[in-house]
Amino acid sequence: MFGRRKKSGSAGDADAAAEAEQVAELDSEEADSSESSEGGKGSRRANLPPAPRPDGPWDVVEVSKPDEGRVDLGGLFVPGVEGMELRVEVAGDAIVAATVVLRDSAVQLQAFAAPKKEGIWGEVREEIASGITQQGGIIDEVEGPLGWELRAQVPVQLPDGTGGVQLVRFIGVDGPRWFLRGVISGQGAVQPEAAGLLEQIFKDTVVVRGEGPMAPRDPIVLKLPEDAQMVPEGVQQEDQEGSRFSGGMGQLQRGPEITEVR
Repeated sequence: MFGRRKKSGSAGDADAAAEAEQVAELDSEEADSSESSEGGKGSRRANLPPAPRPDGPWDVVEVSKPDEGRVDLGGLFVPGVEGMELRVEVAGDAIVAATVVLRDSAVQLQAFAAPKKEGIWGEVREEIASGITQQGGIIDEVEGPLGWELRAQVPVQLPDGTGGVQLVRFIGVDGPRWFLRGVISGQGAVQPEAAGLLEQIFKDTVVVRGEGPMAPRDPIVLKLPEDAQMVPEGVQQEDQEGSRFSGGMGQLQRGPEITEVR
């Protein structure tokens, strides 16, 4: 079943989370002038060449039958898993992200164009971390099962008006002229060791960048499968405000990981 959600143009009641996530996107000149090393925290990271991807995610030319066992979303082939719900997210008239929901966890998948010889994940991590810490959140940068990732505690406002935090994992992989970002929420973020299936979905995703010209960080647009069944917005998810990370890099799903802070 597919759910379709239109991204909100206003902040709404989730400003505590949305503002923590919103960071101005670097222009190409700033990115090219970065001179610090990947390992130096607190300084602008150099855009290093993409690392090898022996376990995925995959470029479409690396997979002989990308549609075998996967849902064709145009710019992404997303692995199908029994019991999953697949939601798509819309910016304007374009579908730009897909979220796989499995029980009490979810992973959002979003692909972007990237420079031919440079990866952008190190730079994006720094931007996300800076935006969240500026709003009082906590960031831990660790080397996880998929490489370097961010584990964040993002301030949010709970439905009763009190303050809380949401635990989120940001994962990312640089590919040939593309970058795939994942946002793991729910129990997969609270207990990373329980996120194995979500991580496998991320690794087995196939990216279709296309040959046309695209500016770095432009989202790779998705499409709905022909047999998709649409669900009204109010039915597929309730009280889901839009959240923006790293200059418009997607939305954050709320889940049972929200905890009250007194």
